[in-house]
Amino acid sequence: MKRMILLSLMCVIPAVAIAEDKPMTEDQKTLYFLGHNVLSRNLKQFEFTPDESKYILLGLTDSMNNVEGKVDESYGPKINELIGRKQSVIAQKQAVVAQKEKDKGRAFLEKMAKEKNAKKLPSGVIYIPMKEGNGASPKATDMVKVHYHGTFPDGKVFDSSVDRKTPAEFPLNGVISCWTEGVQKLKIGGKAKLVCPSDTAYGDKGMPGAIPGGATLVFEVELLDIVKADMPVEAGMPENAPAAETAKPADVKDVKK
Repeated sequence: MKRMILLSLMCVIPAVAIAEDKPMTEDQKTLYFLGHNVLSRNLKQFEFTPDESKYILLGLTDSMNNVEGKVDESYGPKINELIGRKQSVIAQKQAVVAQKEKDKGRAFLEKMAKEKNAKKLPSGVIYIPMKEGNGASPKATDMVKVHYHGTFPDGKVFDSSVDRKTPAEFPLNGVISCWTEGVQKLKIGGKAKLVCPSDTAYGDKGMPGAIPGGATLVFEVELLDIVKADMPVEAGMPENAPAAETAKPADVKDVKK
């Protein structure tokens, strides 16, 4: 697969750039990082084939080199049709990726539901107590302070306030529904594992560059405190939260720490 992608790249990037097998300068490493880690992030999730990637790279290369678009002029007044087709292609790709993630997540959810003391909540969230607390339990309208560690089912970490050594604070009804439902079952000082089906987390769209559409997520959440009771959700605050270093729960969803 990697070889096929490399061949596709060679179709659109000057051969000398590919042929050089020399150590990169610091500036070249920065540019490589831009392409590999930043520009590709939103598209990688759609799993384009090498042949499809060839035309994406061709369009990018022409644009970067100020080459006149090969389809803009020919489409002319039909440009809206092209835009519509683009959206349709992305939607189809997104649906395929989301379904694959859901299929993988279904078996994992069934497995976790059999863990000791596991409880399946009405939404399908699997709640597994890890440590009992002895304080009050929050309401959905409360502002809470938590530490959390988020992973995919395979154990890969995508975000962790524990690793950052910085607890997060947010209105409990201003985050993903998995958290809103699960954290209300904790008492201050308590800790639990929340296994979140995709429809209680980031849904079919996921979070480009961080969380695939349809992904099942796992959080270990410790309730440190109820910061303020009956805290209203800020106007316009999205109903999602946790993600990876590139898309941190609080940052991505505008939840204030």
